[in-house]
Amino acid sequence: MKKALASPAVQILIAAILGIVFGLVVGEWAGNLKFVGDLFIRLIQMSIVPLVLASVIVATGAMTGKGAGRLAGATFGWILGFSVVSAALAWGLATLFRPGAGMAFDGEIDPALEESAAAGTQDWQTTILNFVSTNVVDAMASGAMVPIIVFALLFGAALNTFVAKTGKRTVLDFFDQLQQIVLTMIRIVMRIAPIGVFCLLADLAGRVGFAVVTSALAYLGTTLVGVVIILLLMVAVVAARTRLSPWKLPAKLAEQTVVAVTTTSSAVTFPTVLRNAVEKVGISQRVANFTLSIGMTMGSCGAVLNYTIVVLFLAQAGGVELTIGQVVLGMVLSILLNMGTITVPGGFPVVAMFLATSVGLPIEAVGLLIAVDWFTGVLRTFLNVNGDTLVAMLVAQNTDEIDRDVYNGTRTATTEEIDLEAYRETFEKADAVD
Repeated sequence: MKKALASPAVQILIAAILGIVFGLVVGEWAGNLKFVGDLFIRLIQMSIVPLVLASVIVATGAMTGKGAGRLAGATFGWILGFSVVSAALAWGLATLFRPGAGMAFDGEIDPALEESAAAGTQDWQTTILNFVSTNVVDAMASGAMVPIIVFALLFGAALNTFVAKTGKRTVLDFFDQLQQIVLTMIRIVMRIAPIGVFCLLADLAGRVGFAVVTSALAYLGTTLVGVVIILLLMVAVVAARTRLSPWKLPAKLAEQTVVAVTTTSSAVTFPTVLRNAVEKVGISQRVANFTLSIGMTMGSCGAVLNYTIVVLFLAQAGGVELTIGQVVLGMVLSILLNMGTITVPGGFPVVAMFLATSVGLPIEAVGLLIAVDWFTGVLRTFLNVNGDTLVAMLVAQNTDEIDRDVYNGTRTATTEEIDLEAYRETFEKADAVD
């Protein structure tokens, strides 16, 4: 019991329930606690710019060309394809079910977000032009996230070339250490998350009423429907491409599914996924090593689905009508988040704030999303982990490296000894995405 109560997710959930009950009981008086929740949000916000800048530079600067070729092309092609489908489906479901609509309140958009919000009302040429800032320091000061990402990508690419030519990693190591320091800072801030969530939801419940509860259930339900649809779609594509029986998949994916939903971590589940891919599914060691490693950090369909729903939820909760440009921007950013830009253990608050800041949305409802994130984390990880295996099957089919006898159970295969230390950095990055 004590161990369970020590879990941050459990503490946040308890604080959320108590906050909602408190807000419903005392009504609008709970608004006096709002400043505490706002302080918690600001502590997260102040970390976003240095974290995104450092993370993108490190992810881009450390890339190598060892995975180039047909294998890499197939891997990235399937990953990107399913990510786009997940984002589009999330937009459709959130538009259909409108999970945040019941929470509509008259809240002002944070002044720091006005610049990002204004970008969505401009013509498409101006919007694209504003993706590149004439002054990156000004972009960082105003929290304009897209220009920061563009600068970081270019800087990281240039740094990658510099390191390849000279072998000097001083600058790359500096940003890597900066990233780790900011991650540590965020972990410290998350220690007060239960207090912040309590105050945020007490204020929301006091102003909005019981709609807080129904909105949380609608948000979770929308995410669940999306997860089921995407998984069924992926299974259908795999069955059509490989001509293997989909009815054998549940037994092959059962072990990794249990680990995934109980730990809500793709990183912790990775060794099990790698072993099952070779020994139960029949994927070659070469494809499994490459595709599953890439998929762990980039092939997160569950995360893309969830993040896109978050964008629509925050807009609906704040009564903001998004333009097509803002919707597309939110979908693109949701996909980019899976490429190593936001890598914080339990880092959903950072992701939600990043999306709100980038698209220009009010942030009052973020506390509700944080409160139920353990449940959405289970759904995200479930789809991320099993989706990676299904993508690996498609890649193996493309290169004719899937053993049908192993899949059908007529032959056994053994996983080669894996150097898990080689995947250590990938584990650390993926752990936060869920």
